[in-house]
Amino acid sequence: MEHDNDLDTGEMSAKAGVMTKAELVDEVARVVQLTKKQAETIVNIVFDSIVDSLRAGQKIELRGFGSFRLRSRKSRTGRNPKTGEKVEVPSKKIPYFKPGKELKELINHALGEAAGREEAGAQGSGLGAQAPNPGSSDTEP
Repeated sequence: MEHDNDLDTGEMSAKAGVMTKAELVDEVARVVQLTKKQAETIVNIVFDSIVDSLRAGQKIELRGFGSFRLRSRKSRTGRNPKTGEKVEVPSKKIPYFKPGKELKELINHALGEAAGREEAGAQGSGLGAQAPNPGSSDTEP
């Protein structure tokens, strides 16, 4: 599966820290065999399109990946942490990303496989069969 190879590369970057925009540009250039300048233009166009759509009040749906939308926050009275003085915080819109079902499954499948390999090596192959169920650890106290 081609997605698994891409996911493995992403996991390596995630282990090293955070993937930057420059690293994303490098990855696009490598995979699509473009110059870095061309890849940077593509990445910028995608980001700009998302921002422009959100500014226009539109929801962006990327099937199999997730959706971007705006959430409204009401105005409220806050407190200046330095002086303790009350401050009015105006209402604002916050961008929000909701991952899609397929993205969640791809991530959990990869994490489940990695956990299964670790458990199988540490505890024997009999317990490794339980690892692909990523939700099991969430239910334990």
